[in-house]
Amino acid sequence: MRGRLILICVATLGVATALALAMPDSRAAPSVALLEADDAEAALKRATRESQLAETRAARLSAEAEAATEAATRTASEAAALAARIQQSEADIEIARARLTIARQQRAAVTARLAAKRVPTARLAAALQTVARRPLALSALQPGSLKDVVHVRAVLDGAVPQIAARTAGLKAELDRGRALEAQAAAAVEQMRGSEAALRQRRAQLAALEQQQRIASRTARGAALREAERALALAEEARDLDGLVDKLGEVAALRQELAALPGPVLRPENLAAALPPEAAPAPSSAASSPPPRDFQLPVQGRTLAGFGSKRASGLAATGLTLAPAKDAQVVAPARGRVAFAGAYRGFGRIVIIEHDGGWTSLVTGLAMVEVAVGDSVIGGSPLGRATGGTEPVTIELRQDGKPVNPLQYLR
Repeated sequence: MRGRLILICVATLGVATALALAMPDSRAAPSVALLEADDAEAALKRATRESQLAETRAARLSAEAEAATEAATRTASEAAALAARIQQSEADIEIARARLTIARQQRAAVTARLAAKRVPTARLAAALQTVARRPLALSALQPGSLKDVVHVRAVLDGAVPQIAARTAGLKAELDRGRALEAQAAAAVEQMRGSEAALRQRRAQLAALEQQQRIASRTARGAALREAERALALAEEARDLDGLVDKLGEVAALRQELAALPGPVLRPENLAAALPPEAAPAPSSAASSPPPRDFQLPVQGRTLAGFGSKRASGLAATGLTLAPAKDAQVVAPARGRVAFAGAYRGFGRIVIIEHDGGWTSLVTGLAMVEVAVGDSVIGGSPLGRATGGTEPVTIELRQDGKPVNPLQYLR
């Protein structure tokens, strides 16, 4: 009995000591901006899905770049693949931040439970230590009957299994806390690795974009004139809807001009020519397919969906997303940049014309990396998001009429 009591005493004393040492974190906590505890699980699922999608896009675009025979097509695919890798790194950082938040939250719960058991466990260890060191003969000489001593020993004999079980439970809690601390440390290391990859990929994209700008300087004359025309239309438009409508009129006119017949045929061939009224008209949006491989321009939590009520009481004509600061913004689909720059009340925006009367509008950019007249593919880098309190909005329009972008996501 005495030997068992000494062993239990030592075990309990060890647990009490470990409890005292386990209260503060043994590692210095890095200064990492954590997520809200209630949002961590949802953020982890969303970021994991976004990382997988970005990785798939990057692989597809890299394959397209390798298979491209034209330099311009290859460069565009390479830039889009790098942008997808950047978005993958951003999602991986969000994954690590969510895992760190969850681990810290669980670690705090374990610490709170251990704190509640710290004082009684320490008292129990001290009492057991005193009893274990006191000989039975000395206890018999103290005031009181030997019957009381026997009674105490009997109580202890029945309590020892309970003490052993609870000691094992406390040890399991301590092991759980150490495991959570290791998970948090792994999440921090993952975040640091993702941040390093993000910096490297951004540098690669900047170098590639610099090469593109140098290669396209000779063809910038017409683009500059078109950019000046777009700015003039922006000054004339009453609001953003008016700007999109005006740009749509210009795009429709450009398509009509492109669809005009070539040189007049010789008289002997006039019979084979179509009469003017039979000439094919530009395809209408009702019969034209939506942009292929449509994707959201930036990663982030959805703040407002299509059709939701805005503060003004009007229905939202697009999606509002909450990206991270400086998050990569990409083109939602293949098209031609119709407007790129600051617009009153909306910060920096990009408007892209797609085939068949489709138009996409992206707002909330801190920096724009495209110019009017540029041809883009789905995933081409457009710029960086402001982030913070400034959301990014994406609108998709069909002949000027807003439609729900989520219906056309790949």
